[in-house]
Amino acid sequence: MSSKIDKLVFLHQIAAPCHLAILAESIGLKTRIISDVAELELEKTANNFYLISQQGAALDDKGIPLLVSRLVEHVPVALYQVERGTIDQESALLLGVRGLLYSDQRMDLTLTGVRKMVSNELWYDRPLISKIFRRLVQQLDTQAEIPADTVAMLERLTSRERTIIQLVSSGARNKEIAQRLCISEHTVKAHISSIFRKTESRNRVELLRWANLAASL
Repeated sequence: MSSKIDKLVFLHQIAAPCHLAILAESIGLKTRIISDVAELELEKTANNFYLISQQGAALDDKGIPLLVSRLVEHVPVALYQVERGTIDQESALLLGVRGLLYSDQRMDLTLTGVRKMVSNELWYDRPLISKIFRRLVQQLDTQAEIPADTVAMLERLTSRERTIIQLVSSGARNKEIAQRLCISEHTVKAHISSIFRKTESRNRVELLRWANLAASL
């Protein structure tokens, strides 16, 4: 999948205006707003990013809209208008949701989250990212109980790649990793692409899923 997003598609099932779509348009992003799940068509030829409002949606016992589990296997999905304390963040991340935009967030922070997600980054609280990646790092020295193919993936990681995983586990973003290691952001992205390849992950969500699986074995 190309990292360039053509359009943001909002599933907005409440009567209030979709302010996030208006904000997204203000920074040059194309948007489409739909109010009924029946209108939701996955355009196979388009590279769209889907934002599903938690408000007004039918939810599972984790606070995640039921529709999401059907979408994440096919298209990038994030949740917005999320009420704090009503969703299991870890379950959302491991399901494949790219990020959570809370209803009480500042508008500038919300826009930053949208920009990051359409650039193929995750948008979650740092402690959660740290927790998931730390599970992977902890497995690097306890490979005996991990299946052979996973061990092989871990062994293919270079020392620098392991260091980058550790920095990511602390919640550091690409720019911060570059500053810590005195390398360019381009080099950081190259290392992360290599990590994706070696762990057979197409993006950060899949890498987190792989890390969680490795940690649970």
